[in-house]
Amino acid sequence: MSKVCQITGKKVITGNNVSHSKRRTKRTFEPNLFTRKFYNPDTDSYVTLKVSASGIRNINKNGLTACLKEAKAKGFL
Repeated sequence: MSKVCQITGKKVITGNNVSHSKRRTKRTFEPNLFTRKFYNPDTDSYVTLKVSASGIRNINKNGLTACLKEAKAKGFL
């Protein structure tokens, strides 16, 4: 699987390492991803998602069903 959060859509971005002498080399900034199982009471089953830390906080705040619905609308799932 790719390194993309299924709730927030966060993905890998590129940038530069900058040394003390200001030489720049390419690097990647990767999202803080976790593979987690969440219980969905509507379907009475578990859902396995690859989510970022902020995605886990969104699920805790708004609920799993609302987050899944929003992610499908935005095309992240």
